[in-house]
Amino acid sequence: MMRSLKEAGDLNGKRVLVRVDWNVPIVDGEVRDDFRIRKSLPTLEFLKSAGAKVIICTHLEPEDLTVEALKKYVPGGAELLENLRKNPGEKSNSLDFAKELASLADIFVNEAFSESHRKYASIVGVPKFIPSFLGLGFEKEIQNLSKAFNPSHPFLFILGGAKFETKLPLVEKFLSIADEIFIAGANAKPAFDAGFSKYPKISFPNGDMVAPDADENVISQLSEKIEKSSFILWNGPLGVYEQGYKEGTIKLAQILAQSGKEVIVGGGDTLTTIKEQDLLSKFTFVSSGGGAMLDFLANGTLPGIEALG
Repeated sequence: MMRSLKEAGDLNGKRVLVRVDWNVPIVDGEVRDDFRIRKSLPTLEFLKSAGAKVIICTHLEPEDLTVEALKKYVPGGAELLENLRKNPGEKSNSLDFAKELASLADIFVNEAFSESHRKYASIVGVPKFIPSFLGLGFEKEIQNLSKAFNPSHPFLFILGGAKFETKLPLVEKFLSIADEIFIAGANAKPAFDAGFSKYPKISFPNGDMVAPDADENVISQLSEKIEKSSFILWNGPLGVYEQGYKEGTIKLAQILAQSGKEVIVGGGDTLTTIKEQDLLSKFTFVSSGGGAMLDFLANGTLPGIEALG
């Protein structure tokens, strides 16, 4: 059974290795978005106030990046290891590298929810060697995302973005939980063509399903559905975000933020929109995970959770 950091007992003087996901955009030596960093700080402060010796580790991409720009976020007295990706054993889940990391500490804390769908040495290897716990932020992710398994009704699931084949398990799972699933963005046409229109619970944008962005008709369609819902889960943009088609996603974020409903959101581009519109505080919960959020919702667990045993 996975254990919370709050159950770790006396931490005074203990060496604690904390895996965070500080793989954030760094331009000209400056961090451009510190959302994920800030989400992990309560765990680091908790450990520091408990008298632990904190050792922080993260990966960065590209793998030749150093952690220099991250050092200003490290609480006093804590140590930040060099970019884990500089060791090929991280990505290949080398037991030797995991053992090397574990040897630095007495206990391990996983505070990297957004990377815990990956079987990296620092995620699934280290817990084999030392007592391991969930970080406070990771615990919040599980608690909040799990609301989607037993939600208030009516429950509306808005699924945008692309790569429908990767979202298929999610749609199949929530067919039995959600009252309505609205499939938008680049997922709409593939889902429609795959025969999902035969399910009464699944709806699609009115009009052109391959339009590069959601128009006023689609936004109006979504507004009506939001109005009738109590609980809303949203992942993925409504348009071809990387090509600049953001207007529909922005409008949806604003409508949800003002809806007064219980709303849980996540996903990289969705998150970017919410931050750019300064709406982070307007949602019930904003997940730090993209792929990890989708995998957790589809499976109810992640490799990083399973590794904590």
